[in-house]
Amino acid sequence: MKVSLSALPAFAKDFVVALPRVKGVHAHAVTLSGELGAGKTTFVQSVARELGVSTLVTSPTFILLQLYPINRAPFRRLIHIDAYRLSPGEKDTIGWSEYVADPENLILLEWPERLPGGAPRDARGLEFRVVDETTRDISEKKS
Repeated sequence: MKVSLSALPAFAKDFVVALPRVKGVHAHAVTLSGELGAGKTTFVQSVARELGVSTLVTSPTFILLQLYPINRAPFRRLIHIDAYRLSPGEKDTIGWSEYVADPENLILLEWPERLPGGAPRDARGLEFRVVDETTRDISEKKS
């Protein structure tokens, strides 16, 4: 689906509306793939606003992970991970196994292919592609 950057907040709103309303057995993880500058972090910022996060949401490229409290059942935490600086062969240095085990976590994961151990098999995936300066193509990524 082609989405202009100005329409990204509406796309994020639809994404939030479609989130599960029932607690699962583990965290609800969504992978965000695409080249640098494709709009992954901008999407996370829009989702965070929709979920009521009032603090500034920035890319956690150097700290790897940001946690934001939210109140949107069944989720209590939005976890934004940017795994760009990780290597697939590294050990779990960010506590990934604990975060993914908690069903009250909504995880938005940039650069999932770099995460040690990878994303859960049932994770939803979104692929971001640059169409032009103001437009992105966002599609479901097939596992």
